[in-house]
Amino acid sequence: MNAVLELQLLAAFILDLLLGDPRKLPHPVKSIGFLAMNAEALLRKYQGISLRAAGILAVVIVVGGTAVVTWGVLWLCSSVHPLFGVAASIVILYFSFATEDLAGHARAVLAALEQKDLQQAREKVGMMVGRDIAEMDKEDVVQATVESVAENTVDGVTAPMFYALLFGPVGAMTYKAINTLDSMFGYKDERYMEFGWASAKLDDAANYLPARLTVPVVGFAAWIMRLDGYAVFRSVVRTARKHASPNAGFSEAAFAGALGVRLGGPRSYGGIRQKLPYLGIVENDCTIVTLRKTIRLMVLSAFLFLIVGIFVRLAVQGGAT
Repeated sequence: MNAVLELQLLAAFILDLLLGDPRKLPHPVKSIGFLAMNAEALLRKYQGISLRAAGILAVVIVVGGTAVVTWGVLWLCSSVHPLFGVAASIVILYFSFATEDLAGHARAVLAALEQKDLQQAREKVGMMVGRDIAEMDKEDVVQATVESVAENTVDGVTAPMFYALLFGPVGAMTYKAINTLDSMFGYKDERYMEFGWASAKLDDAANYLPARLTVPVVGFAAWIMRLDGYAVFRSVVRTARKHASPNAGFSEAAFAGALGVRLGGPRSYGGIRQKLPYLGIVENDCTIVTLRKTIRLMVLSAFLFLIVGIFVRLAVQGGAT
């Protein structure tokens, strides 16, 4: 199956661009979330272990279970017929990529703004971000969307591609389990500070390399789009580590540099105003034009990341033979 992994990756990426994530189809991430929710409910009942230990067990159960089930599905399908195994691999990889889903959410915000429907734009961006949206003006909505696309370029696109290139469909889906756990448990509040500790730390570790490898790809994509590719690297070097996340700042700073805008800054969560650092090397605000470029930059970066990754993989395989 590994001999045709490169073609499977390309097929899965094309499927993702064509189909996105159909809401009516069962999605593996929903199953992962269901398993995580039940693991949490079960482990919280045990008083003999600490919340941190319970959270570690939840990670082992969900991440390990996802890897085993994914491998089992591939093995079973391949046992029936090799072509079934290839088809299953493509489908699993397709479900692990979120390029079109991310672009679709951003386009929904863009469409509302172009129709001058600010309230609908707020509602659409509210599906992408966790910050307060009620008082957002047009510029706030655009900036929040750009930031979400930039951050999720790693979480939803390049990171699953990275692990798919290394470990195939099992690697991609295992990463999705890690990322899902972080989205469910990786909060620094009273409920999840201890229970979600392992989920957050594992997600940080899993995204460390993909976040940094995404930067030169965004720079290359910016150069192709005749944006400022050089500013991508200047922005990352100067501002990426200002972000509270050890990884999100890299993609956000990269997009800020490419687009020639400033991201980050003050925003509200749960009615509490927070002053966050700015990312980027200029003080230009985001506009609708910025959002259009952001969507194209993300999709092109996804394509380039996959193509470069495939070439590197083939080169390594060729050098080993």
